[in-house]
Amino acid sequence: MLRFFDIVLSAVGLILASPLLLIVTIAGLCDTGSPFFRQTRVGRNKMPFTLVKFRTMRPGTADVATHLADASAVTAFGKFLRRTKLDELPQLWNVLKDEMSLVGPRPCLLAQQELIEARERLGVFEARPGITGLAQVNDIDMSTPQLLAETDARMLASLGAKDYFRYIFMTITGKGSGDRVVPGNQRS
Repeated sequence: MLRFFDIVLSAVGLILASPLLLIVTIAGLCDTGSPFFRQTRVGRNKMPFTLVKFRTMRPGTADVATHLADASAVTAFGKFLRRTKLDELPQLWNVLKDEMSLVGPRPCLLAQQELIEARERLGVFEARPGITGLAQVNDIDMSTPQLLAETDARMLASLGAKDYFRYIFMTITGKGSGDRVVPGNQRS
């Protein structure tokens, strides 16, 4: 049943948000010259897939987890996209393609071995990764892999339609801050 909601809501979301997607794409072209960001992530059953987001960091930024990225790489427009969570909108395409769900554990990078191992032990990879979920609305990000995996497993154990819509509503209304770029994190 939740997959049905994923298909309907992501299709309707892409259609309704198409003017906004166009505006952000044009603004992104002006900001970085490359409005979309594609990155290989770990999906359901540990299968890799290509996640699509609006770019919030300058092209050429190190391909690392957000909390390890150089904070100075985030553009001014990127800060706005992150704060409003508009950078996540293109992932509706990933949902429509059955690579993701609207609600589920955030997909991690292939290099995040500690998180992958913790999620594997807890059976988290049996579910599609999501745009939002219990961890996201509670500001738990990939910088605490064990806590994140435990929170993901707890959410999946009881995820039904009520929680599915609750997490979506909480995200849309601004609960949670997403993955943090640590201020002052400077990489050479």
